[in-house]
Amino acid sequence: MKREVFVLIIDERLSTYIDSISWSIPEYLKEVEKEALADGVPIIRRPMQSLFSFFFIGKKPKAVLEIGTAVGFSSMLMSEYVSDNTIIDTIEKVPIRIKCAKENFARYEKTERINLFEGDAADVLKELAAAGNKYDFIFMDAAKGQYLNFLEPVIEMIAEDGLLVTDNVLQDGDIIQSRYAITKRDRTIHGRMREYLYFLTHSERFKTVVLPVGDGAALSQVVPGSISNND
Repeated sequence: MKREVFVLIIDERLSTYIDSISWSIPEYLKEVEKEALADGVPIIRRPMQSLFSFFFIGKKPKAVLEIGTAVGFSSMLMSEYVSDNTIIDTIEKVPIRIKCAKENFARYEKTERINLFEGDAADVLKELAAAGNKYDFIFMDAAKGQYLNFLEPVIEMIAEDGLLVTDNVLQDGDIIQSRYAITKRDRTIHGRMREYLYFLTHSERFKTVVLPVGDGAALSQVVPGSISNND
């Protein structure tokens, strides 16, 4: 089977212009974003926010899984664009972020819409997979060095027509650098991200496009009939 990899390159000035004309998020999410940035908590960047809005208006997934809740910004953004009966499951292991996410879900009346699973994503994913959960949209935005470790249960749970979106895959441009140009403390993550992208772009299970959106996003669409195949 011929493998195709799509990579789009965009001028920084064009990116700035596109950001300036992108639609706006609800006011309460602007407040959550402001608080998160003030506290140094990473959340999805503006271009990714617009991309999410576009996805969910068009795709209308029945079940969503987010790996990496942080303060709950992304899951609340998703809740704005899916139907009322869409399942949104999200995973977080850092206690302070769990506390903040719970507070945000309660403050903005999202506790009935979003299910927060506490614990290490590797363990929670295995439990969700063992329970037979299926998702047609999975968002990977957790510890970058662990993406490869999350793949097995993710592949088990993604639906036949599912979409896997992975954030921060370009690592602020470091992904194109030689490992020797990367600081020693970051080399492991750099190498693992390259392995992860290689898998996505060479797997017969997915058709993957890498977009220079935010800090880079990999969009991996399941190839129909391939989900049970071996790579």
